[in-house]
Formats: sequence, structure tokens, C-alpha cells
Amino acid sequence: ISTIFGNGLDNAIEASEKLPEEQRGILVKAGKIQNFFSILIENNCLQDSGNTKCRTTKSDDFLHGFGISNMRKAAEKYGGQLTTKCENGRFILKILLPIPERLEV
Repeated sequence: ISTIFGNGLDNAIEASEKLPEEQRGILVKAGKIQNFFSILIENNCLQDSGNTKCRTTKSDDFLHGFGISNMRKAAEKYGGQLTTKCENGRFILKILLPIPERLEV
């Protein structure tokens, strides 16, 4: 969970800092939907960043761009999934994690 929230928020903050202050905005929602824990992080971003690498917008992509793949691995480790979408100047990160059934003792 800390990998997901930490990287997700770091990415959202970094993308927002590239925008004028009046265009900055980050939305974070988390909660239970049926038997899943849902995480949504949305932020405004440059509409056409020209990022064809899909990993990082930083010029040094050797040491950067592992946040989303680390979040995806963390979600998949617990049977969940991660999706991203960038459209109309918004970056949307969605994660669904199954809530395990409680073991009776």
C-alpha cells in the first residue's frame, strides 16, 4: 500500500508542478467497492507531454520511470490490477485490490 500511495502521489505532485498554479489539482479517493479496495489518483498534467516512452518524462530514464511498474507489481502481488489513462489534460491511475476473506481462528 505504501508503494502504491507513495509513488502515485509523488508522480501526481511532480506532474502538477509542471503546470501553472491555477491549473494544479490532485484527487485521491480510496474505499471499499464490494470485495475490493479501490484506489484512484487523478491529476492535471500537460496535455501533450510528448512522452512516447510511457515510463518517465525525465531526460535520464535510466534511473527514473519505475514508479508505475513498481505499483503494478505491488498490485499484482496481491491479486489486483493497475490501469492508467491520460486524456484531456488528466492523468488517471486506478488500482483494484481484492480484500482477502478473513480466516476464522
